[in-house]
Amino acid sequence: MNLSCKLLLAIALPLPLLTGVKAEDVARDGSHRHHPPQDQQLHEKFYSNWRMPDNPVLSCCNNADCYPTEIRYDEGRIYARRREDGKYILIPSQKVERHRDNPDGRNHICAPPPSASLVDTVYCFALGGAT
Repeated sequence: MNLSCKLLLAIALPLPLLTGVKAEDVARDGSHRHHPPQDQQLHEKFYSNWRMPDNPVLSCCNNADCYPTEIRYDEGRIYARRREDGKYILIPSQKVERHRDNPDGRNHICAPPPSASLVDTVYCFALGGAT
């Protein structure tokens, strides 16, 4: 895990204590964190050097925070489905990747789980070509 992810986690990990989210509310086996086996290598390679569009010195993190996602459009804004709770969260325009193709033509988001933040946070987003 790189330094920027470690710093984000150091800030975010105590938040479940403040928000009342219980550890048992998150999948015990971590199943919500896995990628389809056929895509694992492709995604690892893509996520390992992905940088935040609005702050390229910071990483988008890694397989723990990044994953393919479904999207919805509402009044010209993009909302992506967060895998942990299924909620569609707003993608800030500055977090949309515009200088790099995604690995498989699907939408991808890097975001912490809802238990790690008091607000809906997005590190990075790549719009797929098949949307």
